[in-house]
Amino acid sequence: MKAYVLENSFGIENIRLAEQEVADLSAHEIRVAVKAVSLNFRDYLMVTGNYNPRLKLPLIPLSDGAGEVVAVGERVTRFKVGDRVMPSFSQNWIGRRPLSDDMRKNTLGGPLDGTARELMNVPEWAAVEIPQHLTYEEAATLPCAALTAWSALVTLNHVSPGEYVVVLGTGGVSMFALQFAKMMGAKVIATSSSNEKLKRAGDLGADFFINYKEKPDWAKEVRKITKMRGADHIVEVGGAGTLEQSIRAVRMDGVISLIGVLAGSSKELNLLPILMQNVRMQGVLVGGREGFEAMCTAVSETQMKPAVDKIFGFSELPDALRYLKTGSHFGKVVVGLS
Repeated sequence: MKAYVLENSFGIENIRLAEQEVADLSAHEIRVAVKAVSLNFRDYLMVTGNYNPRLKLPLIPLSDGAGEVVAVGERVTRFKVGDRVMPSFSQNWIGRRPLSDDMRKNTLGGPLDGTARELMNVPEWAAVEIPQHLTYEEAATLPCAALTAWSALVTLNHVSPGEYVVVLGTGGVSMFALQFAKMMGAKVIATSSSNEKLKRAGDLGADFFINYKEKPDWAKEVRKITKMRGADHIVEVGGAGTLEQSIRAVRMDGVISLIGVLAGSSKELNLLPILMQNVRMQGVLVGGREGFEAMCTAVSETQMKPAVDKIFGFSELPDALRYLKTGSHFGKVVVGLS
């Protein structure tokens, strides 16, 4: 099979498409012919060595994928040949909450080999069936970005009808958060530096719009929209660079879900408002298989379609990573294998 491999050193320029042997199936494994993968910012950081400089190489990168089961181990009961599936990001995380640090050590795309390959074996308990109405390219966007947004708004903090949810930017997690918040009957405040992207967020259902380039003190705008009460929930993907505004924008006893570090990971912050307003700050690390299955049921019932920005060919995967880095995408960047 063909697979992208980081052999000896980090960097997009060091990814090589190589021939690799396919491991034998164990009794409880399924073999998946990967049809599409999608990119996360974590993948870019992993490939460039900025996520974990001490990560052992070689590595097959990428965490998200979707494909068809082409073989099953002798004791497999969850799937059969021909089923369409998505491997779970954290291979041993099943329930609502991670039970041990082991969950972080068994994640695709680092430290485990990831999805950027034609064939992969995964344990039968580490895969979920694709919603029938989705293509492989659409399904490949769900395992990380969608499940992270679902965990933030549903599994860990159930958003209620009429509540205000702020989504920062128009990347994959934020756009899934927008769609899930609307699914739950919430009102969504979308932020972006691009009015064109804000218009597209409106097409997905966003109710209010803030161009943070035009209005850098966007917390004040959130307060105005919410009649000075503040937002009930903020999906915080920026990190330290935007957290100060998020703290000012959230209501008393509201929730800030900490997900990404797109705007930096280090900055002096005044933490007193968190204490004085009883704000809850929740770190969100994707989610387990049961949450993944619940999310897919909701996606199926509502016939929700992911926001796919662009689909690259398999030979263009390095270009897709460079495109992701520019931040010009809306929703998810996908790479097709078929």
